[in-house]
Amino acid sequence: MAPARGLRLAATISGLAAVAALTGCVTNTEGGTPEGWEPIMPGEVPDIAAMVPESTAVDGKLSIGTNPPFAPFEFKNSEGNLIGVELDLGRAVASVMGLEFDPQEMDFSMILPAVQAGSIDAGMSGFTDTQERRESYDFVNFLSAGIQWAQKPGDDVDPANPCGLTVSVQRTTVSETDDVRPKSDACVERGEEPITVLSFDTSDNAALAALTGRADAFSADSPVTAWAVERSGGELELVGDMFDAAPYGFAVNKDSELAPAMAAAMQHLINTGEYARILKQWNIESGLLEEALINEQPVEGNM
Repeated sequence: MAPARGLRLAATISGLAAVAALTGCVTNTEGGTPEGWEPIMPGEVPDIAAMVPESTAVDGKLSIGTNPPFAPFEFKNSEGNLIGVELDLGRAVASVMGLEFDPQEMDFSMILPAVQAGSIDAGMSGFTDTQERRESYDFVNFLSAGIQWAQKPGDDVDPANPCGLTVSVQRTTVSETDDVRPKSDACVERGEEPITVLSFDTSDNAALAALTGRADAFSADSPVTAWAVERSGGELELVGDMFDAAPYGFAVNKDSELAPAMAAAMQHLINTGEYARILKQWNIESGLLEEALINEQPVEGNM
């Protein structure tokens, strides 16, 4: 594999400050929530609460599995509490359904099996709603996002012409499996240098590799890349356009009665404007849904 084109260390004071800021997101040494953030708890809507299946309503909780850090969707603040835009949405959905929100930290690979086994109600951990996953689960969609690259300011990285670059990704995400590695294979087929793929367990560490110069670029879901750029103190910038847009969703068991109840709660949040308010607090203003969807399909009888 080709080495990185240049190992650039953040040697200036501003560069070190940016590294510290982004490292804070990795090590949970910062406050976490954006300036001006406030909890949004809309309260129970009786008609929607009545839709909640008995298996979920029996203990009065919406139990969900999540795997931080995957900022801004789910990560931890300096006190070790789980926070993030997806958790804010999940908490608001639970509130509308008259349930207590019960997030549980789990290994990412164990979340969907736990949903299937019934030990938790739903998975909320940046799940992309894919055809393969729909064979076993339904997804209450909450956002459309694509892949976005970032680079050091002034570099000339082109995501469409990445041969010979070193690119950092979070391991097993679509950025690795559907973006960077297929592009690397295409480079080899054309007789060009492959991409050197640096895979990390978390998106934060993948972003840090680009910020410190270990990688020429960072590939991640667009809100994740935008969050890293914002936290970098000007040491990273977005490059190229967002591509391969796909829906995110809360994962529940296939044909579960919980999906329509959650979708009805999501529709309520959309109708009242609280959905947009929650996303805006995390600086997400694109990819928003105009109506609640299950597996990208409108829900009959949306409230």
